[in-house]
Amino acid sequence: MTKKGISIGTAHKIPADMRKSIASSRGAQSAWEDITPLARNEWICWVISVKRAETRRQHIERVCIELIEGKRRPCCWAGCPHR
Repeated sequence: MTKKGISIGTAHKIPADMRKSIASSRGAQSAWEDITPLARNEWICWVISVKRAETRRQHIERVCIELIEGKRRPCCWAGCPHR
């Protein structure tokens, strides 16, 4: 767990902007804690792997939405190359 009570992934630490977004939604935070560390790692890597700030913001927004919808991993993404 991190200092704010949000669990981390296996290879990546959760970035502050992503942590803040997840922590601001009870549903997203609950879903985040329900997925495996490897799945959390995939979400984190999916967010940090983009180049543009706008794309990153969109990914962070989608993380919360998709977790609440019940998705456990980013869709249509090859996966984290760091595992």
